[in-house]
Amino acid sequence: MVRKPDRAPSEIADDVAERRLVAMHLQSIEDNPLDADDVAMFAMFEREGWSQERRREHIRRKALAAAFSPAAE
Repeated sequence: MVRKPDRAPSEIADDVAERRLVAMHLQSIEDNPLDADDVAMFAMFEREGWSQERRREHIRRKALAAAFSPAAE
């Protein structure tokens, strides 16, 4: 996200939170809602101010770990 200098950090944070809520709603419409762990993860990203690159890497590693872990039966 490109940060405009004329916007306060709180306005940017509000925009990020709003986009997350919209994305969560769209996922729900598609019958693929986020679970509690996913919601907590995205809230943590916002709270701790993670960069987009760091977020993508975290999600990628989490997905790879899940793909290679034994399936629960």
